[in-house]
This record gives sequence, structure tokens and C-alpha cells, in this order.
Amino acid sequence: MENNITIRDTLLTLVQGKKFSTIKDILVTMNSVDIASLFEEMPEDILPKLFRLLPKELAAETFVEMESDSQELLVKGFSDRELKDVINELYVDDAVDIIEEMPANVVNRILKQANSEMRKDINELLKYPEDSVGSVMTTEFVNLKSNVTVEAALEHIHKTALDKETVNTCYVTQADRVLIGCISLRTLIIANPTDIIRDIMETNVMSVSTDEDKETVALLFDKYNHIAMPVVDNEKRLVGIVTVDDAIDVIQEEASEDIEKMAAILPSEKSYLKTGVFETFKARIPWLLFLMISATFTGAIISKFELQLTTYAALIVFIPMLMGTGGNSGSQASVTVIRALSLGDIEFNDIWRVIWKELRVSAICGLALSVINFAKLYLIDYLMLNNFDAMVAISEMLVVCVTLFLVVVVAKFIGCTLPIIAKRLGFDPAVMASPLVTTILDTFSLLIYFTIAALILNI
Repeated sequence: MENNITIRDTLLTLVQGKKFSTIKDILVTMNSVDIASLFEEMPEDILPKLFRLLPKELAAETFVEMESDSQELLVKGFSDRELKDVINELYVDDAVDIIEEMPANVVNRILKQANSEMRKDINELLKYPEDSVGSVMTTEFVNLKSNVTVEAALEHIHKTALDKETVNTCYVTQADRVLIGCISLRTLIIANPTDIIRDIMETNVMSVSTDEDKETVALLFDKYNHIAMPVVDNEKRLVGIVTVDDAIDVIQEEASEDIEKMAAILPSEKSYLKTGVFETFKARIPWLLFLMISATFTGAIISKFELQLTTYAALIVFIPMLMGTGGNSGSQASVTVIRALSLGDIEFNDIWRVIWKELRVSAICGLALSVINFAKLYLIDYLMLNNFDAMVAISEMLVVCVTLFLVVVVAKFIGCTLPIIAKRLGFDPAVMASPLVTTILDTFSLLIYFTIAALILNI
């Protein structure tokens, strides 16, 4: 970050001195990601001037890495020729990502300047659902025929590789584009030039369907260490590939979305500093309202037992501790299960195994907390501080400790089952993390507490 500030100040000084050739010499030595990050910190009136200094290929790579607001600013300032040069240098999946963030008038201008093949590919990808792998794939891949020689295949790669997103893995198809195999560039290089592709290709090819969930596919990259994965339609015809950089982007987006949902915030596609105050308010207020209304149930329960609480006033002191412990226990279970669901470690069929495990864990945790809490209540609250009436001290302590045990057990049961059931019903499991689980468990904690108190103290 400090290095970026130094370069930014240097560039601003050079711009003021109109040393544009020097600026270009600096920029061409940098990575496109670093240039994009640097440009985000530049004043809006200077940004177009700096962007125009970049060579065509580097300009396209930098444009992809920039925030949508900056991209829109540049597009509006581009001449038709400049826009055409940038758009036609982009890979199709990158162009689609950019278009999805732009207003309609800007999209129309971009599509107008794209060549016919690019425009056709963009329109095809835009037809796929947003969460499908078809929406993030690219149609630019190396396609080989099975009956050609290695020499002919390498010649084909040499002629077409410049426009392909990756050449590390080439895909072999039949005449009807049905995927039948793949072959790595390494295999082609070390093979005999006269070898036939069908004899040396791998036939056991893992592919995914266009309508497959993109997060599920992204996790396959981590599981199998792929750098690219072919995408086929319902008739097993090869229509595109997903590359590892696309998978990383999907994982990052899904992780950010899950974190926001787990914090009771509506997901936002913009970064924190790019999101306005009112947008942030709109993202947070719905859940805050829902949780506030839900929390009124706890007040209603306390109100119902108001008379009993005046008789055993010492019980009031432990309400925050019991509610807090219940919420924390439930959150531990829910977050663990949500993470396991997102990684594909557990499915709905595993629900009974999950429940059995969490019940055993909760029994041990609840017992440990209850024993420690009883020792603390007896030694400190009763003997040292005299917080309990001597006539009912043990009974009141027993109420608190039994409740604590049951609250932990119930909390972990609810925390582990709600996310699994939510996913089964088609909801995002992340919604079932705290603070929603905490709010639910606050109610259960009070009900358990006052039920146990009524049974033991006869109130």
C-alpha cells in the first residue's frame, strides 16, 4: 500500500509536468492488477489520460481488474475506436462480467463496438442463470480432432493460441462437438510428431454441465487440483471451459456473501468503501427489524414470570449468562455445519450423524460448564458474597446448573439442524447462523429456565 502511494504521487507529479512518455515507461513494467489498483486511487479527470498510455493488450488486462465504477467512467470517455480496441481484446467471460455491472445504455454501446463473434458469444453466456457455471465459463479454448497427428495439433495451437484463455489443456471432440478426451500441452510437446491424438489422449475426462451451480464447480477445482474444466450441454457437447481464476473469483464472492448473511446483512456486490451510506443502511435494516421484533418474545416470557422472579430475585442475575451461553453454543454448531455444507463435507442424508455427534459434544460441554458454574456459585456467590438465601441456595444453584446443561444441549441441536434443513428446503444455510440462531435460542433459554425453576422451586 505504501509503495502504491509513492507511485501514485510520482505519477501525479509527472502528469502535472506532462511527462507522459516517462509515465508510460513506468506503467508497462507493472502487472495489470497493480495498475488497476493504482488507477482506483487516481482523480477521475486524470484516469482516462493514464489509461490511454497503456499498450492495447495491457489496457484490456487492466480494464478487467478495475472496479465497475471506474470501468463505466472510462467507457463513457472512450471514443468508439478506443472502446472497440479494449472490448475485442477481452476474453468473453471477462466481457460478460463487465457488462453485467453496467447500466443498459453503456451495455448497448459496448455490444455495438464488439465484433460479431464476440457479440454472439456474449449473448450466449448472458442467457445462462446467474448462479450457473455457464455464466462464468469462457468459449475460448483449444479444440482438437482425434484423428490428427501431434504435429498437426501443435500447428493448430500455434495458429489459434493467441485468442485462447489457456492452452495448457486441449480438448478433443468428435465432429458433432461431443467431448471424448483431453490432452495436456506437455504431453503434446514430448510426444512423437507422428502420433495420433486419439492414441495418446486421456479419455476419462471430468466435465460439468452448463446448469451446474458455479460454487459447486469451484469447489471441484480445490478437490481435484484442476486448472481448467470443460463445460458441456445436455447432449454432452463441449460449449466452454471454466478456468481456475474464475473458480477463485466464485469462491471469494460466495465466501463474502456467506459472511454478510451470517452477520444478518443483505449481500452487496460492491466493496465496503464503494457502498454508500444509504445502500449500507438498506442492507442492514431488514434483518435488524426482524431480529428486534423477534427479541420481543423474550420480553414477553420474562413478563409472564415477573411474579415468580420477585420471589426468587437471585434468578434474574443469571438470565444474561444463560442466554449468552445458549447463543454461543448454537453459533458454534451452526457455523461449523454451514462451513461443512459449503465444502460439500456433509449432505442432508448425514443429518442423523451430525445430530448424534453434536448431542455427545453438547452433553460433555454442558456437563463441564454446569460443574464449573456450580462450584463458582457455591464458593463465591454463596459462601463469599452471600448472594443466595441460605434456605433455598442449593435449589437455586441447581436450577441454574440444570438449565445451563439443557440450554447447551438444545442450542447445539438447533444450531446443527437448522442449516441442514434450510439447505434441503432450498434456502441459503448461511442465513441460519448468528444472530438468527442467537435470537431463537434466547427464547428457548428462557423457556427452559423458567420451566426448570417451576419444577424444582415449585413456583
